[in-house]
Amino acid sequence: MRVAVTYEDGKVFQHFGHTKMFKAYDVEEGKVVRSFMIDPEDNGHGALAEVLKNHGVTTLICGGIGAGAQSALTDAGIDFFGGVTGESDKAVEDLLGDQLNYNPNVKCDHHGEGHTCSGHH
Repeated sequence: MRVAVTYEDGKVFQHFGHTKMFKAYDVEEGKVVRSFMIDPEDNGHGALAEVLKNHGVTTLICGGIGAGAQSALTDAGIDFFGGVTGESDKAVEDLLGDQLNYNPNVKCDHHGEGHTCSGHH
């Protein structure tokens, strides 16, 4: 399994469509065996799901995420857990231990100047 996290400064970045970097984790037998960075190369909302799919990602952890991005991830066969905050490494550990605090109803549908998509809990 390959898990990706929207990433900035060691934390889960709070706006999927604006993420500048993903941290990916290869998981075998319930343990992280390798991590590396995925640069989405300035692809916007619509292309990010395809970028992740092309890198073999099967699961995404993120903060805020809009309905269009959710649909694109579903279409790409990528499971996602939105509304997550905190350290990215800890979020992956929590996911693997069935302890991840996420919001299955997370939405980000009100974009505007200065909007960060944080706090959608």
